[in-house]
Amino acid sequence: MAESRDPVSVLVVDDDLRLRELLDEYLTRQGFQVQTAADGEAGLEVLAKSRTELVILDLMMPGIDGLETCRRIRALSAVPIIMLTAKGEDTDRIVGLEMGADDYLPKPFNPRELLARIRAVLRRTREGRGGEEDSLEVGEVRMDLGARRVFRQGAELALTSTEFDLLRVLMQSAGRVVPRDGLMERARGTDFAAFDRSIDVHVSHIRRKLGDDPRRPMILKTIRGVGYMVAKP
Repeated sequence: MAESRDPVSVLVVDDDLRLRELLDEYLTRQGFQVQTAADGEAGLEVLAKSRTELVILDLMMPGIDGLETCRRIRALSAVPIIMLTAKGEDTDRIVGLEMGADDYLPKPFNPRELLARIRAVLRRTREGRGGEEDSLEVGEVRMDLGARRVFRQGAELALTSTEFDLLRVLMQSAGRVVPRDGLMERARGTDFAAFDRSIDVHVSHIRRKLGDDPRRPMILKTIRGVGYMVAKP
């Protein structure tokens, strides 16, 4: 778990009462402070009123679904989001990631796998704090590693935690190609299939937020058949 004196606060948003109770009990035993909500509206209210460090969000819910809830969260916060869904199609995963989710776990799942993903996300979001390297700067792009903030020409960019970690790896290797099959592993600390389209989704989001022309990118380049590279000015 994250290194902190206070329990990490996790919000579970799911209309399945049994699953909410199961995750509440399991994660509490693991040392987390757990809050739950039965739908997107209630989840947004909890998020607005309390300190939340990670959201576990169901895709299929009555009222506003998980995708719309994710979109509304992203309009206000960069809090990490792990999306749950009963669907296993790649398209559902891609849409969730396009809305700003950091990770995706299809139902049914083993709670231990969810725990591993929670810990990985929290570890990534706290990397760089207290380290020797406080910032990275390549051309007009600057990263504050401790505060996990990204700026271009002085304007702050709203990156998700996964986008931040991918850009960090690419900027640390500026001028060199980072192979596609190792990029997510280096950023997240876990293996990730090289053919998984979610990498492309994240990179396209980063490129858009940087204001980089996707047809003729000058900052974040795709090296076909190999990987990605942040170009040195």
